[in-house]
Amino acid sequence: MASAASDQAAGAAEAVAEAAPESGAPAAPAASPPEQGNEAPAPLQPIIIKKIIDEGHGGAHGGAWKIALADMMTAMMAFFLLMWLLGATNADQRKSIAEYFQPTNRPKVDKSGGSTGFFGGMSLIDPKSLPLTLTQTGIAQLTAAGTEEVQSTHEDQALPQGLSQEERKKIAAEQDEKSFESLQDKLEKQIGADQKTSDLLSVVKFVKEKEGLRIDILDDAGFSMFASGTNELSAEAKALIQKVGDSLKKVPNEIAVRGHTDSLQFKNSTNNNWSLSANRADMTRQFLTSIGVDNSRFSRIEGVADSQPVNALNPADPKNRRISITVLYRNGERPTK
Repeated sequence: MASAASDQAAGAAEAVAEAAPESGAPAAPAASPPEQGNEAPAPLQPIIIKKIIDEGHGGAHGGAWKIALADMMTAMMAFFLLMWLLGATNADQRKSIAEYFQPTNRPKVDKSGGSTGFFGGMSLIDPKSLPLTLTQTGIAQLTAAGTEEVQSTHEDQALPQGLSQEERKKIAAEQDEKSFESLQDKLEKQIGADQKTSDLLSVVKFVKEKEGLRIDILDDAGFSMFASGTNELSAEAKALIQKVGDSLKKVPNEIAVRGHTDSLQFKNSTNNNWSLSANRADMTRQFLTSIGVDNSRFSRIEGVADSQPVNALNPADPKNRRISITVLYRNGERPTK
């Protein structure tokens, strides 16, 4: 019986071996029976994949602190600039800066409130501006800008509300007094420092009169402003008047120009000293205008011939030939003491 069973098993194995080549599939290896004493293998540990998404640094390491620091540094810089500005300017310049940033919803005054830049323009108490309603609590006298030498000569005076017209005029005239002193001092230094005009300082005279500060430019034996009998300015006279004009541009006051001649008469009856003195005064005005003095600032141009000589004992004295440039008080006259 055992031999019969083994024969059947051998036949089955041969049948399988013959069938495998026909189907093309490899023959499956025969399973080996488990050995005695071996345990089943342990299951593999699961593979865990952790995905980390980098969203940038946050919290104290973020970029927001840079913006905060920039804002703080900007504020500190503005603060220190303000401190420097307060220490580097005088009281009148600070008032001028404040006027520049004032709202513009006020009556418009020509050339006021720094219309030509910081420290430029005319005073709001100018006679031309007085009919308007003023909202300032003080006098905003501004000095024209241009060079580093420009400095305000007016005191910082806050005027109380309800100040009368006469009180305003008095304060304006007192300020003009100080301005005239500064103008004379600077003009003398400028004329003396220039080689072209230093020798002519002796022919320039300053006289304070009721109307204002008069600047006389006189002829002498070695200097003549105009060619004889004409209104043609000499080269030396132009250089001298240039210095005067540069100084006049730094004050807002009106200007009067007057021409004078000596007593010598023209042989030609078609011309006379009256017309000659007037023409010379107007030629001076034209030259001042050409170098930048505003033409609207001239109050009057006149010629008085030989009616107001410097040397009355010698009407033919060359010093009687002169041009007078008067810087007028804004209220029209010298303040009463």
